[in-house]
Amino acid sequence: MFNNKGENKHRKFMQMALAEAQLALAKGEIPVGAIVVKEDQVIGRGHNLVEQLKDPTAHAEMIAISAACSTINDKFLSSCTIYVTMEPCPMCSGALVWSRLKQVVIGCLDPKTGSCGSLFNIASNKKLNHQLEIVHNVMEEECSQLVKLFFRMKR
Repeated sequence: MFNNKGENKHRKFMQMALAEAQLALAKGEIPVGAIVVKEDQVIGRGHNLVEQLKDPTAHAEMIAISAACSTINDKFLSSCTIYVTMEPCPMCSGALVWSRLKQVVIGCLDPKTGSCGSLFNIASNKKLNHQLEIVHNVMEEECSQLVKLFFRMKR
């Protein structure tokens, strides 16, 4: 799927996304983190803040995309990659398409709401005006374990 250099790069940025997910966990949020990268530089980051902000759209991806657009002062992220610890939902997958990200790198899949290949595939749907390259299962075990820990703590 990718060479060692690509794999190391993906792991490096996914670790940063995991650090964002840890911040969400500490706030009692579903632990999802996202990082937007352009030319090997982080230009946006976010973690779930749905409960804290009482906002159903405050997902990690949405926050990271907004931050990245603000950083580069553009509504399009055409040459950027987003790293997200859990497969984006339909809303977030739509935002990935609308912001014209080049690539999404995903930690673990979400069989209940995943929209980058699990339940739906919005991110690379040929009927839409833009498609992203999708890379699955980068640091899958670490990302999955964090989500499982959250739900164990809730029970």
